[in-house]
This record gives sequence, C-alpha cells and structure tokens, in this order.
Amino acid sequence: MVGCPPMKVLVVGPSWPFRGGIARTTTSLAEALANQNALAGFCVPFRQYPRWLYPGGEDRDEAACPRLPQANACFSLFDPLSWRFLRRAIKDLAPQALVLPHWTAAWAPLELFLVRQGVPVFGVVHNPFDHSGAALSRWASRAVLGRFRGFLTHAKSVAWQLSRWFPEKPLRVHPLPPPQVTPVARHQAREELGIAQDAVVFLFFGLVRPYKGLDVLLGAALLLPKDRKWTLAVAGELWGEAGELEARLGDAFWRERLVFHPQWVPEEESKLWFSAADVVVLPYRRATGSAVAAQALAYGLPLVATRTGGLEEVVEEGVNGLLVEPSDVQGLAKALEQLLDPEKRERLATGATLLGRRWSWDSYASCLLDLIREGLAV
Repeated sequence: MVGCPPMKVLVVGPSWPFRGGIARTTTSLAEALANQNALAGFCVPFRQYPRWLYPGGEDRDEAACPRLPQANACFSLFDPLSWRFLRRAIKDLAPQALVLPHWTAAWAPLELFLVRQGVPVFGVVHNPFDHSGAALSRWASRAVLGRFRGFLTHAKSVAWQLSRWFPEKPLRVHPLPPPQVTPVARHQAREELGIAQDAVVFLFFGLVRPYKGLDVLLGAALLLPKDRKWTLAVAGELWGEAGELEARLGDAFWRERLVFHPQWVPEEESKLWFSAADVVVLPYRRATGSAVAAQALAYGLPLVATRTGGLEEVVEEGVNGLLVEPSDVQGLAKALEQLLDPEKRERLATGATLLGRRWSWDSYASCLLDLIREGLAV
C-alpha cells in the first residue's frame, strides 16, 4: 500500500517437496510477499506427518510447487526438539509478524509453540477445524486460534465462524486466487487419458472423501440422457470409500461412461485432467472452500457446485457455473444436463475465465499485509 512503512513477516508452513493445496497456496503466498519485499523468511518442514496419521499414500510431490530460494527446511512437525531451529530463525530474522496456514488440529502443538515466541501470529485459515468435525479437533483449533492476532480467510462462511468465536480480532476475506497453469491441447489430453474426443467430460478431481459427495454425483450421472455422449472422469486418491465405490462402479453402465483413476494425481499430470474436461463438478455435502474450484477458474472451466460454504462465493449462478443443493441427486442431474448444451458451456467458460482474472496473488498478499498492520495497531 502506498505510504505504508515496509513490513517483514515470517511465513511458517508446508511447501516443496510436499503435495497438496496447502503447500501450493502457502508457497504462492510466500512468493507474493517476497515480490512485495515483505518476506523476512520462509520456514518449512523437512518432515510432516507420521504414516499412522496420514491415510493417503506418499505425501510428497516435487512438482506440486516451486522450491523457493527463501525456503528454509528447518523443522519436523512431530519432533518438538527440532522446533528450536524455528525459535532461532525468529530471533535471527526479527520479523514483525508470523503467518501460519491453519487447516487441521494436527498442527496445533506447533502453533501453540509459535504463539509463545513473543511475535504476533496471524492465521491464513483454510478451515477453522478438520473436515471430520470431531469435538476434540474443534476444541483444539478454537483454543489455538484464540491465541492468534488476526485472520485471513477465503470464504465469508469461515469468516462468520471466526467472528462468532473471536469478535474482537481483525479479519479479512480474500478469495483464493487461481494458480498459474499451462494447459495442454484438449485432443492431446484426451488421447493420453483414453477419453473420447467427442464426449462432454464432467470432472471430479481431488481426494475422494465422504463429505465430497462423489456418491451423489454417481447417482446424478445415472439420470443423464443415455443417448448423449458424455463421460464422467474421476481422478483422486481414495480416503475411506474404496470398498463401497468399487462395488458401485462394477455395474456395466460405467464401463462406457467412466474414466476412473483412484490414485493421487501428481501436479504434472493434473493439467491433463483439467485440459481434457468440459465441466468441473463439486458435489460437496459441506465445504469451507476448494482449491479445485480455483484450478477450474484457472483453466476457464464452468463449475457445477453445491450451495455450501465458500463454494457459493466462487460460483456465480449463470456466470461461471450452476449451483444446486447439497445431496440433491435430481437437482445435480438437471444441472449437468443443462451443460450438455455447447452454447451454455461456452458462455459459462467465458465467465470462468473473466472471474479468474479478478483475484491475484499480489492483491492477496496486500490484503494480508493490511490485516497485519491493523492487528499490530490494536
């Protein structure tokens, strides 16, 4: 901001070589702060979760985000003895504020350690508590967030929850900016994935967890016209639904209509799935936000999503997508059927491209710095 004194913040969170949306967004934030000469340092873990706590497979993907020159891999999340290196970094760098992403109570012990280091802590709150909604997780998250000085979040629904918990704390909302992407030609992507060139492709992408409503999407797809050429592409690692899904997808109907890739999709391969798609579907039962929605905007793809959490703020009805009620199989089927119309898809794709240009990482970093200035002035 013009006329404001320079700000120096230390970001602590996951980055290269770890996979996932939090690592990508934290890295993008650190890079944006560095571009504004506001990054004092970037401390990242060299080890995150033990195997027993991580239900997925490998938690690393070296192509998921860039390795920033400022990144210092100096601690292990579950090794408190290593946290002394964070204390040393804080002392040496003397930042005015610490910035931490918050999305799971698994990071709560480290967050509590950091709030005791004498530097104000600000949270980028992706989720106020774990998706499981367990009582212990909610309690731990609320306890640690209560020690933060202020919050930046991506959805008004999350801001509402935080304002109820902590009405006195500064708060900002900024939608998650779309990532920088490099699409491939649609015909090439479909050829590599084995998808028919003339089909309308509905994409469900990302970790498959019960709250994401893939079962609702499967039910809706069964109601689509059988005489139209469409394909459902599902790409993502299964967390907790493997047996039930495999049984359901054994039906002969899906052999002609489904491309199923139940594994983690490395970053280099994700561009194939989005480049091959016509529409991205987010049939979530509940959500605070979605990095997949931001990816859809980056690729200029229409969205069909549910009216829940931050999804309503990313999808503008009739502009870049369509909204339906959570768990509404028939409503979802009707929305998907509308997007079999190429003219409607093209109109919404144009809206998605324009909407994605509204939000940038530069404005995101500026929003965070404004929050920090307000929080430090309190």
